[in-house]
Amino acid sequence: MDPSEVKKDLYPLIEPYDTGFLKVSDVHTLYYEQSGNPQGHPVAFLHGGPGAGTSPANRRFFDPEFYRIVLFDQRGSGRSTPHACLEQNTTWDLVADIEKLREHLDIPEWQLFGGSWGTTLALAYSQKHPDKVTGMVLRGVFLLRKKELDWFYEGGAAAIFPDAWERFRDFIPEEERNCFIAAYSKRLTSSDPTVQMEAAKRWTTWEMMTAHLIQNNDDINLGEDDKFSLAFARIENHYFMNKGYLPSDSYLLDNVDKIRHIKAFIVQGRYDVCCPMMSAWDLHNAWPEAELKVVPDSGHSAYEVGISAELRSSTDKLRDMLRK
Repeated sequence: MDPSEVKKDLYPLIEPYDTGFLKVSDVHTLYYEQSGNPQGHPVAFLHGGPGAGTSPANRRFFDPEFYRIVLFDQRGSGRSTPHACLEQNTTWDLVADIEKLREHLDIPEWQLFGGSWGTTLALAYSQKHPDKVTGMVLRGVFLLRKKELDWFYEGGAAAIFPDAWERFRDFIPEEERNCFIAAYSKRLTSSDPTVQMEAAKRWTTWEMMTAHLIQNNDDINLGEDDKFSLAFARIENHYFMNKGYLPSDSYLLDNVDKIRHIKAFIVQGRYDVCCPMMSAWDLHNAWPEAELKVVPDSGHSAYEVGISAELRSSTDKLRDMLRK
């Protein structure tokens, strides 16, 4: 597509026409909402983190006249309860939740839109339920492999953001710096709430300081938001400590054949430090049918101008294919 044909603006902010809570286990209840066209083509927004939750701006990637837009907060995140809870919180619990929500809303099949951890979840869900997915948009691909976690949490990305890394690193005593994920896990699950909160703020701030090509103060300030940072850091760290509950390091790549028939668009910032382009490239090589768009002047965030434009373009392309 000619760059002049890509609309840089997202769709206007809209309000939901339906909100609710769905009890998915004896522990967890999920917040969900619907906006756009109640008779439109359903699309599920899968947020990042895990633990980040959704926001009103997430509705803006979709044509509200065409799409029935479903947002929900994953277990322990956002408005879902109990907040920041790690019990019964695994990838496969979330995959089951997506399916329960689809059935609850009486949706036969739907499109998926995921960014960062949302790509991991979109791949896991679609590989489990390939007949329920009509298309996918994946931004900032994260396959939850050891080399990706090592890059971001064990010193790789520190080569680019040494100033941001120091505050993350210096919270951990030198004798525990052989594995920062494990060291932070010890503190994020501490019985001392003060220790938990300080660890959560440092973990969250590290990620927010690296999420944009040019640092964004609004995102960085989320590191000082007690509620957001506690869920974000605890749940993210919990998943990474447990290798995403995936059976093998290459599980999502090994199961691409199950979803090869699904039309998919991959949008990747060239200078994404959180989820480096190697993962999008590996996924595209395993799944060449998925269209890869590399944005040359962007990092990780969905709200950088080039990324936003390509995400809107991708949902519009799927819309136009469905209209034919």
